[in-house]
Formats: sequence, C-alpha cells, structure tokens
Amino acid sequence: GKVIRDRNLSPGDVIILSGTVGDHGVSLLSFREGFGFETTLSSDVAPLWSMVEKALSVGGIKAMRDPTRGGLSATLNDWAQKSNTCITVREERIPVRPEVAAASRMLGIDPYTVANEGKAVIGVRKDKAEEVLEAIRSTETGKNACIIGEVTDSHPGRVILETIVGGKRIMEPPVGDPVPRVC
Repeated sequence: GKVIRDRNLSPGDVIILSGTVGDHGVSLLSFREGFGFETTLSSDVAPLWSMVEKALSVGGIKAMRDPTRGGLSATLNDWAQKSNTCITVREERIPVRPEVAAASRMLGIDPYTVANEGKAVIGVRKDKAEEVLEAIRSTETGKNACIIGEVTDSHPGRVILETIVGGKRIMEPPVGDPVPRVC
C-alpha cells in the first residue's frame, strides 16, 4: 500500500477529527487523582482500522495519525512543523465532552494535550474532504467525525486556535505529559 507521511500537508488541505478529544487522558487522570464524577467518564479505546480503510478508499489523504501521545495539540504541531505550513483550527468545532471539559478545568489541564485512544486526526485534500468525512461517519468509531480546520501558509510551523470568543492564540505543543504511560 501507499505510505502516508506526516509532512505532506499544503495550504488548502482540511483537518478532520474522528471524534471527541481528551476522554482517555482525562479518564486516567481522574482515576489516578481519585475524583469520582457523577457521570461515567471512560477511556475511548477503540479499533480504528475499519474507519481508516474507508477513508483511504476515498483517497485524498495527506496525513493521518492516532493522537495518543501529546493529544491533538502534539499531532497538529508536528504536522505544521514537518510540512512547514500553518494549521488553523476552530475551537467551536473541536468536540470535547462536557464532563471532559469540566474535569480538565478541575485538574488544570488542556484537553487538547492529553492522550486519546480510538481517534484519528486526518489531513485531506479539500476536494475530497466531504467525501472522506461521510465515509468516516459511516463507521462506529467515526460517527462523530468533523472538520476542525484547514491548512494555510500564514504562520509556517504554527497551529492557530480560533477561540470560541473570537480571539486567536497559538496552540502550543504539550510540554511533558500529565498522563503516565499505562500501556
């Protein structure tokens, strides 16, 4: 098969996220710290192959990664640096479960920088984005997939987060990892 590298993004490409972020890392941290939440907060471990296979069958995939170590932030920053592009993401489009957002605030962590399991971040050509999105959404692990941003040439090597309140900030790569390795 074709090798998909993490340095192939170019301006105009679209970033797709296959589902919510932070579930796994926040679940582990909450357990470790002894927090008992009223809701069921659990890891998001899931097999990805059927979703990946459907996305690949559509074509137009420029980059793809499971954002385990360092979360969404590490993945996007790695891609932006390696492809010498800017990735702009819209905070309102990044799915974070309410309980993950609340636990993140309590624990003082950023849900974009903690480990994810059973998720994929995919860079895809704009002309194939909607078709890839529909293919991913047809799978159980990708049913909540969404387009979270696009690749530009405005600030090469950077990830820009357009905040819910209309501001912009740099989405820094994580420094360390608040979740110890468990596997």
